Amino acid sequence: MTTRAKAPPEPQLDLKQLRRFTVQEYYQMAKAGILHEDDRVELIDGRVVEMAPIGSRHAGCVIQLINFLKMLLGDRATISAQNPINLGTFAEPQPDICLLQPRQDNYASGHPDPASILLLVEVSDTSLDYDKNVKLPIYARAGIVETWLVNLADNYLAIYQEPSLAGYRQVRIRHHGDTVALAALPDVTLKVDDILPSTMEPEPGESQQS
Repeated sequence: MTTRAKAPPEPQLDLKQLRRFTVQEYYQMAKAGILHEDDRVELIDGRVVEMAPIGSRHAGCVIQLINFLKMLLGDRATISAQNPINLGTFAEPQPDICLLQPRQDNYASGHPDPASILLLVEVSDTSLDYDKNVKLPIYARAGIVETWLVNLADNYLAIYQEPSLAGYRQVRIRHHGDTVALAALPDVTLKVDDILPSTMEPEPGESQQS
């Protein structure tokens, strides 16, 4: 009788053994041609992470919110869309929107750090779990005072405040019909109706689940 040898068990990868890349090494990869300028990636906790494609609902929400913020803020804040921020040695994410302290050079001399960020916004659809469970804790540990998560999958706005090393200590949920104020600029208020898209029909080929 012939018996087949059992395949050896697959080795278990210990995530603690993974080597994290620094921001400096991340840029060296670009200089070496390993990463290219048009690659949609960001550095998260020392890992080079591919970013999800941007659907039309996501893009429309970002454009709509930028337009309202420009109208309300004027020159009181600089609006940065889908550009890198500097969160230390191992993180350089690219949030959908950042409201920044105005600076004469428009941050040409260096990416914004947490002290420069008045408000950070992530618009989430298919990337909801990643934004909520991976990126938001990093924002909290970096001390970003307020982060908004625009949840397109469930049609609400989540406001995260009081950052700590363990995450944001305060989370408030707002829906259509509610009004929200910016923590850094409390006289500036927006209607949630002006943030969330009015219709939530899925795009062709897109799942309705996150």
